[in-house]
Amino acid sequence: MKNYKILTLLTVAAFLITSFAASLPVSASSAPEIEQAEPEKGPNRGRMLREGDFAIELAIFETGVPPEFRVWVTDVGMPVSPDKVDFSVQLTRLGNVVDDITFRVEGDFLRGDLEIYEPHSFVVTIMAKYQGKTHHWEYDNFEGRTQIEPDVASAMEIETDVVGPKTLHQTIPAYGRLSLPANATHNIAARFDGVIKTLLVQQGDVVKQGQVLMTVESNESLKPYQITSPSDGIISEQYANAGEPTGGKVLLRLTNTAHYVAKLAIYPQDYTKVEIGTPVTIKVEGDDRQLIGKVEFIEQRVRDDQAKLVWVTLPNLNHSLAEGSFVNADLEIATINVPVAVKKIGLQGFRDFTVVYAKVGDQYEVRMLELGREDSQWIEVLGGIEVGTTYVTENSYIIKADIEKSGASHDH
Repeated sequence: MKNYKILTLLTVAAFLITSFAASLPVSASSAPEIEQAEPEKGPNRGRMLREGDFAIELAIFETGVPPEFRVWVTDVGMPVSPDKVDFSVQLTRLGNVVDDITFRVEGDFLRGDLEIYEPHSFVVTIMAKYQGKTHHWEYDNFEGRTQIEPDVASAMEIETDVVGPKTLHQTIPAYGRLSLPANATHNIAARFDGVIKTLLVQQGDVVKQGQVLMTVESNESLKPYQITSPSDGIISEQYANAGEPTGGKVLLRLTNTAHYVAKLAIYPQDYTKVEIGTPVTIKVEGDDRQLIGKVEFIEQRVRDDQAKLVWVTLPNLNHSLAEGSFVNADLEIATINVPVAVKKIGLQGFRDFTVVYAKVGDQYEVRMLELGREDSQWIEVLGGIEVGTTYVTENSYIIKADIEKSGASHDH
């Protein structure tokens, strides 16, 4: 069913992208209708910007250092001493986040005072003052960004969440079977031998504690006496009928099915992680419900496969549990509060990074993440995205595909 849903979403996505292509705004990262020439590159592999005879080369340098801007200046094709130029850069990121960068002289170039953190996606505004004249340039340097109208995003079932603190529940898997507790079964026999005069129950009947099950006439006193149920339960076996002698044998078997014990196998690498009281979530084969319990007992013997069995008692609330049923479980071995986390389902690959896609209005852009601890659903974020940021969770692969289709580059 999951594969069918993904295939359906891909089909819908392809149809809608095609159908709305004429109406969608062109994102800055999308390929333009008319191919533009590549920006001129300078001898230091930076972008060349010119105004008359005055020119600058602006490059992102990241060899051995965090990414930073470096600038070389020429006039009439000749190098200009960097101390003769007053230079600044302003980067405007998605969401109108502005980075102001100033420069200092270093050797024959100007060096920016701010790390150019990922993503390198912004509007670049440049100001250079030289010999009493001010020069201005502005250009878009977008990567990992696309734009999707809200109705299209809704049709594609793109869902979002907000970055914030979470509690991680780290678990280990375990498997086992349901068993009845040791005290669940009662063998019912006559205290004094005699003849069963009346049998008031039969196999399959549900009985209550203290309920009369049969009347027996004693061989010695020739007086009748009653046998009552020692607990609630079901008559699971019937070995005698009215008119038969009791003969010192078991007459009925009563089984109390109010509780079952899940016996789960834990292997050596996890011995020290599980203790009495460890929370457990259990699913019984053929039942979609999640049952909650705690480890109540750990067997001290080891099976041939080196597994120890841990016991979890489960209430049989709707009488759906059965002895011998297979179960799978998650044992919670750690609970960790983290200040920043995202849903793992939203993670995608972008270049050499693991990313999510931040959403601002109808625009989506990569956020490169530094990741930490995780559980089955959430993962801790150590850096790369701010608390309160809206990001894509369900169907984030559609955003990735749209960005890849646009050919968004990493232009230094």
